[in-house]
Amino acid sequence: MTPEEVDKEFAKAYERASNTSQKFPPDLMLKLYAYYKQATEHTGAYIPSGNSDIKNAFKLNALLQVKGISVLEAKKEYIKLVKENIPE
Repeated sequence: MTPEEVDKEFAKAYERASNTSQKFPPDLMLKLYAYYKQATEHTGAYIPSGNSDIKNAFKLNALLQVKGISVLEAKKEYIKLVKENIPE
């Protein structure tokens, strides 16, 4: 897939994930979160915000796990997770 094709698939996957009413296990939610942030913000300095220290710790841990991957790879992994877990 070309980077342009990946961008299109990523946009579709994000739309699909955003519009589902399906409930996911926390580990899947954290993976989706981390890949999305790595793909869209890729600053390496992103710090989760929220009102729960525990949630923020889990989010930060998820972000650290994907820290070394490229934007393109993060998009591909996000697409893969959505395709595997969210029916069309």
